[in-house]
Amino acid sequence: MQPKNSAPQNLTWDEDGESRSARWRSESGNPPAKRVVIGHDQMTADYAYRLACEGTAILWRGDFQNARQLLQAMARRIDNKPRKAKKPATGPSPIDAFNLHRLAQSQRARTLAMLVLPLDEQYAIPLRRAPDVRQACEEAYGPPSDESSVVSLREVLGLIGAHEWRKKGVEIGAVGGRIHPYYGVFSPVRGEYIDLVANQPLPSKELAFDIGTGTGVLSAVLARRGVGHVVATDVDARALACARENIGRLGLDRQVEIVEADMFPDGRAPLIVCNPPWLPARPSATIEHAIYDPESRMLRAFLEGLAAHLTPGGEGWLILSDFAEHLGLRTRAQLQEWIDKAGLKVDGRIDIKPHHPRASDKTDPLHAARSAEVTSLWRLVAA
Repeated sequence: MQPKNSAPQNLTWDEDGESRSARWRSESGNPPAKRVVIGHDQMTADYAYRLACEGTAILWRGDFQNARQLLQAMARRIDNKPRKAKKPATGPSPIDAFNLHRLAQSQRARTLAMLVLPLDEQYAIPLRRAPDVRQACEEAYGPPSDESSVVSLREVLGLIGAHEWRKKGVEIGAVGGRIHPYYGVFSPVRGEYIDLVANQPLPSKELAFDIGTGTGVLSAVLARRGVGHVVATDVDARALACARENIGRLGLDRQVEIVEADMFPDGRAPLIVCNPPWLPARPSATIEHAIYDPESRMLRAFLEGLAAHLTPGGEGWLILSDFAEHLGLRTRAQLQEWIDKAGLKVDGRIDIKPHHPRASDKTDPLHAARSAEVTSLWRLVAA
């Protein structure tokens, strides 16, 4: 679930003796910089990095590929920046490590976002050796609006990457095909939650609800397993469009109905599935809404509304990582308390260890928590 876009803002700067302005685009919600300088091919990485650290935007007028190299050089300066000596004591607590990691990520993103590019009215980049990003921009921003704009190079590269993911798709064995994620819709690259839904015995093959469907992957899994009617909900326009396209590509649109709804659709079902964001923290970018759930709002809303939407004897499948517990952001006792207060009881739980690369990356600042993480399918029934 994602917030509505705020009113458009403009970036204003002086160039060639006159004041200029263009629409500012930022999917992360970053405000436009108050100070802007013109960047060119002779600008050094040290100077660009210093400007960016000061909050000065660099509007690039040189070669596109030179801008990419400059961004990489700025990133190296951030990553190689000497860290303050730690006090001779035990390391930070898991929650402190998480907060420091998030702060460092946020600061890094803000600094690198200071290198910005112009887009013309049709989303073309008017720079030498610039790639054609018009389709990638249209997928993220919608149809051209006949106004020039400015966007960070880092965001442009993200748009290009998302466009390639959307074209190629992700092979999912449990659906017998590929899922094509849209920009801003979480890609199903972590297969453990898919495996859980694909292998757990079904309480019924008549009807299922898929809450917060995203790409539609879990609805597709249920349909492939023989569930006759799946109602998939989401509140985000991109996710709804993405799910409809994926379900259509897979030829499952007669079984799967995509509905715009905040959590539950009308009625009751013998099976209700939900894979909510697993970390109770504030997202700082569009794509992070699939990971971060402030105050566990979606998780709690699912639990609080589940019993009223289950048919007698029905099951709610909550697919949830315990990563938040290892970070100290949520306790198992707190989760159990929410389950109890919602008039539910646990009728079983199946666990699986994540197999994504970061789980075994010892250089990751959150390695201790990642290495202990378990993803579970909680079978919940009315108490």
